[in-house]
Amino acid sequence: MQRYFLKNDQFVDKTVRITESDAHHIQRVMRMSEGERIICCNENGQAALCEIEMISTDEIQGSIIEWLSEEKEMPVTVTIVSGLPKGDKLELIIQKGTELGATRFIPFIADRSIVKWDEKKGKKKLERWNKIAKEAAEQSHRTIVPAVDSPMTLKQLVAASDCTHKIVAYEEVAKQGESSNLHHVLSNLQPGDSLLVVIGPEGGLTEQEVAFLEEHQFIKCGFGPRILRAETAPLYVLSAISYQTELMG
Repeated sequence: MQRYFLKNDQFVDKTVRITESDAHHIQRVMRMSEGERIICCNENGQAALCEIEMISTDEIQGSIIEWLSEEKEMPVTVTIVSGLPKGDKLELIIQKGTELGATRFIPFIADRSIVKWDEKKGKKKLERWNKIAKEAAEQSHRTIVPAVDSPMTLKQLVAASDCTHKIVAYEEVAKQGESSNLHHVLSNLQPGDSLLVVIGPEGGLTEQEVAFLEEHQFIKCGFGPRILRAETAPLYVLSAISYQTELMG
């Protein structure tokens, strides 16, 4: 069943009001008719089964049949921090990371980031990234849309990182055979905890960046014996977190 994320003020009593791109999608893409049903999610992570009652040129109105009891989110919140990668790799990270359960994405301007952040073009990029997250959340039947932040510097990131657990993927410790830190962190996660994962760009993180993160209570982790691409590592760790927190129980 098609799912749409709406603002809280689009829910009034037992009705929903759908406008803009979502209304266009229902009418022009899905070609739905009055009487068909959809799922509408509010900003609090609640989902309602709704029936379309009225379709006009620029608005769709529906009635709430029932509020659903859904458990689609991981029991921990996960923030993926990615060193700005080349091309559309960040779009892939956001799309697939949303499907795998990430709660927030923060690009950061790493020493080895080839891409230079352009503030003038940044607003459109940020809008696109958030649109990708929304569409991926709808497709994967999430109850929340992950947030995508504007790129930060490492210092800004540390100042904003108030998670209960913080790790940094570092290929040099992986080469040395480190294999227990990630397991230790994940096995100690409790429902309601938050985890922040820092992953470098294509060239990896510098020793100075990792040392700075260690000074601020980040734990260095190897992600297995193979070296993963910048766009693969976030998906690897999200899969491991999901297995540990959702399937092990």
